[in-house]
Amino acid sequence: MDKDELVLGFDDTFVPMGFKDENGEYTGFDIDLAKEMEKKLGKKIVFQPIDWSMKETELNNGNIDFIWNGYSVTDERKEKVEFSKEYLNNRQVIITLSDSKINSKEDLNGARVGAQNQSSAVDAIEADGNIVDTFKDSKIVTFETNNEALMDLEAGRLDAVVADEILAKYYINQRGADKYKVLKDDFGKEAYAVGMRKDDKELVEAFNKAFDELVQEGKAGEISKKWFGDNIIAK
Repeated sequence: MDKDELVLGFDDTFVPMGFKDENGEYTGFDIDLAKEMEKKLGKKIVFQPIDWSMKETELNNGNIDFIWNGYSVTDERKEKVEFSKEYLNNRQVIITLSDSKINSKEDLNGARVGAQNQSSAVDAIEADGNIVDTFKDSKIVTFETNNEALMDLEAGRLDAVVADEILAKYYINQRGADKYKVLKDDFGKEAYAVGMRKDDKELVEAFNKAFDELVQEGKAGEISKKWFGDNIIAK
């Protein structure tokens, strides 16, 4: 809190949290949220793309002050950083077309289920007992991107897609929410928070206070609706 500028480390390819737009400008949900937090904290926030695999090292070496870009809270990470309060809920959700007869996880029996290759969605499905064995051909149909999976869902080549809710809500909001149905059942929950250094207690407290104010004022919810079509700010 002694510094006039605070450096935010992020992966500038992670749509829709923080990424470069077609003009080369940084944009995204986390970027918009950080710009509002900048006003509350009274500090200039500098956006610094980093090698995401080195994020904790960059933080603890003092090169950045925040790890802030869809950063999931885990027990392993809690040993390395001090987390802010959780600000965004996330699930591995099941997406179907709006007129689909699939309404629960059990209804996936015999269904063609897609997901992004090597994604946490695939990990979550495979960790859920033997459910993959109940899918058509006893396998998950994988794609390079979530966008490709949703295109196959629209074309009728898939019955359901499992994806990170944060990404799914963004794509669904872009394509038209009336086309899709997100089931109540899911393949697991997690949450995003901001990582700071263990000895930056004052910054963590100031951050949490500022974030609470953004929530109470409704600004955080507005940013969520802009990017995801819904308020999924953690309560």
